[in-house]
Amino acid sequence: MSHTISTIFGICFIFIMTTSGAALVYFFRQGISPKINSIFLGFASGIMIAASIWSLLLPSISMSADWGKWSFLPAVIGFLSGGFFLVFIDKIIPHFHPGTRCEEGPHSSLKKSTKLFLAITIHNIPEGLSVGFAYGAAASLGTDAALISALGLAIGIGIQNFPEGAAVSLPMKIATGSNRKSFLMGMWSGAIEPVAAVFGYFLAAQIEVLQPWLLSFAAGAMIFVVTEDLIPDMKLNNKSHTASWGLMVGFVVMMALDVALG
Repeated sequence: MSHTISTIFGICFIFIMTTSGAALVYFFRQGISPKINSIFLGFASGIMIAASIWSLLLPSISMSADWGKWSFLPAVIGFLSGGFFLVFIDKIIPHFHPGTRCEEGPHSSLKKSTKLFLAITIHNIPEGLSVGFAYGAAASLGTDAALISALGLAIGIGIQNFPEGAAVSLPMKIATGSNRKSFLMGMWSGAIEPVAAVFGYFLAAQIEVLQPWLLSFAAGAMIFVVTEDLIPDMKLNNKSHTASWGLMVGFVVMMALDVALG
């Protein structure tokens, strides 16, 4: 697979998988049980955590090897910056968290379904950026190993986007009462990912010196999403261990995928 084809495939794949997950709204009349939703969220969390470590943070540190004992610095600063970026976005965009049923951001008269849509859209930005940064770095390095690693990350993010897409559209169905509207909103919430991926690709490919900082930035943003929303939501109505096992399985899947392809 050429670099161009792999890049196009990876960027399109993450959106297609979100759309496929959102389409599950047509197959569930009453939505899904809290236990299944917790498994979905746990699985997505596990993949995002593993991707942040193997596909983003470790390559970031490796790219900074010429910094000697300070090679961890870009990873540390970039990682924390990713978290601060999500805090900033949370402050300026009104949105609604379905799990905790709380609103964040400035006061707005927007409908609750619109605020839910914005919340999911915000959290999809780091995933798109991570894929774009990985492919941009691979284009700059020009090695097969970097390209395969970026492909593995895209596949992993795409896999977790399927249950994530369902976890978006099904609660949206309850808020809107419409299969079509909830599907479209679930689908379009994932449309930010390819947009962010294209932006990240050109940024990382054109400015090589920023690559370790950008990769760790994406990792920090994804970990922030996991700890801020996914983990609290997956444990909210579930007292069993199923959510934790979902996270464990997601982590193992992404770890194995990255190691096998990388």
